[in-house]
Amino acid sequence: MRIKTISAGILAFALMTSCVSKKVYTDLETKYADLKKENRTLSDENKTISKERNELDLKSKDLQAQLDKLKSERDKLSKDYASTKSGFDNLQSSYNDLEKSSGETNATISKKNRELLAELEAKQKALTAEQERLNKLKAELQDRSQRVDELEGMIAAQEAGLKKLKETLSKALNGFEGKGLTVEQKNGKVYVSMENKLLFGSGSWNVGAEGKKAVVEVGKVLAANPDISVLIEGHTDNVAYNGSGQINDNWDLSTKRATAIVHILRENKGVDAKNLTAAGRSEFAPVAGNDSAEGKSKNRRIEIILTPKLDEISKMLNEI
Repeated sequence: MRIKTISAGILAFALMTSCVSKKVYTDLETKYADLKKENRTLSDENKTISKERNELDLKSKDLQAQLDKLKSERDKLSKDYASTKSGFDNLQSSYNDLEKSSGETNATISKKNRELLAELEAKQKALTAEQERLNKLKAELQDRSQRVDELEGMIAAQEAGLKKLKETLSKALNGFEGKGLTVEQKNGKVYVSMENKLLFGSGSWNVGAEGKKAVVEVGKVLAANPDISVLIEGHTDNVAYNGSGQINDNWDLSTKRATAIVHILRENKGVDAKNLTAAGRSEFAPVAGNDSAEGKSKNRRIEIILTPKLDEISKMLNEI
């Protein structure tokens, strides 16, 4: 927008004076080049952020896979414990039978008695070894079961926290219902989606008064939940951007709009800037078809994605 303003000023000045001093022209040209460079830097940062988001999603899926694997190992250990206990019980029964038989053996068959005693001794050693193995398996099973229970408890608490967060946001944004704003919980995250008709004018990244009220309400909830990571994504439809100035295409526009939301959220001093990430997705993550006006309207949106931090769960998985 600044480049458009400068360009318009240059044109107006040129029309009034028909000439521009070389110094003024050179300064404006330098400012234009700096803005273009800044825009390219933002675009590179946006790509890096998108990559980090994908890595975070992969990490979340990997943690879930590790938890599933741990549950499977626990179930296998439980079966192994049951099988070993059954073998132990059979061995105990065999030992009792041999002991009884030994007691009933007549003194005249001492050789057989010695063989029975030797077998009893071997059985006793085997029984002792199996008892030790059984105790070890039992302790390991109890330890694994306790850790699985702790993990499941942490995940359940996380889900409950997300549900409460979603309810809090829904209540705070209730006044914007029917104005292109939705709040939903899915895939372990909370999504606040705002259509551009609530936030921006066509081709603009300046947030309107009504849209700013909604973003401010979101900021209040974020300030009360400092352990939530927040990704702000800008989305467009598939209609090519035909403006001019410092915006080249839909990528630039979607990034500018996401950044505008970040600036409003940061006005709330309780929001930790380290938890905020802005990203532009252009037209490449639609939620509806672009073959109708209604579909295009749904695709032109800002999504605020709230994700709980997984540090504690990751730490526990690494310790197992």
